[in-house]
Amino acid sequence: MADPTEPIEVTRARIGAYFEGYKSATDFQERWSKMWDEGDFLPFDRGEPNPALVDILTDRHDLIGTCFVEDGHGGRRRKRALVPGCGRGYDVLLLASFGYDACGLELGETATKRAREEQERNGHKYPVRDAAIGAGEIKFVTGDFFKDDWTQAVGGNEMFEFIYDYTFLSAMLPSVRPAWALRMSELLAPSPAGILICLEFPTTKPPSTGGPPYALPPEVYLGHLSYPGEDLPYDESGHIVKKEPSHTSSGALERVAHWQPERTHAIGKGTDWVSIWRHL
Repeated sequence: MADPTEPIEVTRARIGAYFEGYKSATDFQERWSKMWDEGDFLPFDRGEPNPALVDILTDRHDLIGTCFVEDGHGGRRRKRALVPGCGRGYDVLLLASFGYDACGLELGETATKRAREEQERNGHKYPVRDAAIGAGEIKFVTGDFFKDDWTQAVGGNEMFEFIYDYTFLSAMLPSVRPAWALRMSELLAPSPAGILICLEFPTTKPPSTGGPPYALPPEVYLGHLSYPGEDLPYDESGHIVKKEPSHTSSGALERVAHWQPERTHAIGKGTDWVSIWRHL
């Protein structure tokens, strides 16, 4: 778990040293898995869901709707929620308590095992929020976000009505951002039911300082999710270059809401943003 007493500069230096010399996406995946295997340095683990997500699920039904969707046969079913890079699964447990069938995805078996242990030990800390709605199903699966093999464990080729990204994109090399946006577009259910929620972090970190976590100002999300799969230009300092609209990209998502949350983890207080996305 993250040490709240350790200065952020120290933590970031330790993360930088851990990933030093690893330059490919495959290298990064292996290092993240090894970090969980070792288990003695987990700086991204805050021990609880982000309060911003709690507030969205509680107060923003005008944007996210309910936890149910029509099943196409005159009835309804629970919405499917995905948390890629779920860690110990706090957000997955929270989503299930609000009635979503929630899936947490992790790259390595150790991380998935830790999430299941968290559910067993502390699942009682996430009581059902509405007895009339009940709790959703919880699944923790191991797999590569960019591949399809893991989807067989959670219903095959069906898409998700709710996807949540917090610190997932920031853990990736900037070169992976086009693929991340494309994969989000592929996994997200059609509008209006499907929503992607990005808790944008870190938004004010200078890109020149590297990562992880890599700098993610709102313009990065806006650029890549508007043009999934496309390589976008960055300037010499690492800032994304604003792209003048020239065409409608296949699979493009539109940002339907954007605000700074009143509550979030202390590390992002005053700098985190929430963005909500749907298919055009």
